[in-house]
Amino acid sequence: MTKEALIERLNSDLADEFGAIIQYTVYAARATGPYRPQLSQFFLAEVADEQLHAQFLANKIVSLGGTPTTAARRVPLPEGNRAMLEAVVVAEKQAVRAYTTRAQEAEAYGDKGLTVQLEDFVRDETDHLEETERILRDWPV
Repeated sequence: MTKEALIERLNSDLADEFGAIIQYTVYAARATGPYRPQLSQFFLAEVADEQLHAQFLANKIVSLGGTPTTAARRVPLPEGNRAMLEAVVVAEKQAVRAYTTRAQEAEAYGDKGLTVQLEDFVRDETDHLEETERILRDWPV
């Protein structure tokens, strides 16, 4: 793993985090129905974690000599609460996969601190995923 390749992949993760911030912010605004207050709060509560992830990634990219991206990944805009929650599940599963791979790459690069931080991100994203899956478990179809 070269430093340049690691920077490129971390920038991809940064774009994903920017997308997650947008996704949760917009979904909070678009939540409707009798569970709107709870769903809106659920979505907004995730924004802070994603912002912390984004800031760490941007700082690490600069530390490695790179330039952080300012682009966000595309955010799907599904209709309805259930569809938004399902989109969150897809995004969180992708984040778990990406950070698991990135932690392995950081280990191969030889940056133990980055490896540990990325493993913490895997834990965070897994928590988000599991909480969303619990909300969906008895959600009407």
